[in-house]
Amino acid sequence: MAKVSIGLRGWRFDEEEVFTDDGEFRALDSVPDDTRKRLIRLTYLQEKPCDACYLVHGEAEKRRSNQAEIVYGEPMEEVLLCSDHEADFLYWFREEGGKEAAGTETFRDRFHEWFAAGNRAPEGYGGLEHVDTDPDTLPTPPDPAELNRRLNENYEGERKRIDLRTGEITTVEEGEDAPSLGDVDLSRDYPTK
Repeated sequence: MAKVSIGLRGWRFDEEEVFTDDGEFRALDSVPDDTRKRLIRLTYLQEKPCDACYLVHGEAEKRRSNQAEIVYGEPMEEVLLCSDHEADFLYWFREEGGKEAAGTETFRDRFHEWFAAGNRAPEGYGGLEHVDTDPDTLPTPPDPAELNRRLNENYEGERKRIDLRTGEITTVEEGEDAPSLGDVDLSRDYPTK
């Protein structure tokens, strides 16, 4: 069974779990839970900035950050990187104790703290050699609207809702009220990321 990266390098998926024989994405309800959560999370992570670039430039200059190309870690504690900063992450992970944080809730925070303190990989530190075997033949993950449409296409009388941040899927009964907005002032301009 071949392993492939989809959208961002790093997370690898078994082709048979994700794609049909025709090369299309399988229906989400036929994909194993862990794989489904990662795929849903990828739709949220695509087009996000590199964490290291963001730490360098900050929110005010976020547009100067490179778009993430690589994802490491577990969903919700992942680190997003551009190719310029991958060696810094790998150095932290291999040489500076990052491996000890793998799988923990502090994984991302510990890398961010190390990087924000001015730490970097030594000049010439080797990263990973990525092998892109015909990446253009893999379908692009669906955008959130398409993902939601596909999820709901075979359900009558109920809708499913995807939380793109966590990958959780919940059922919404027909006629059920929308979630409460609480004290949100809809006339106010709220900051965006």
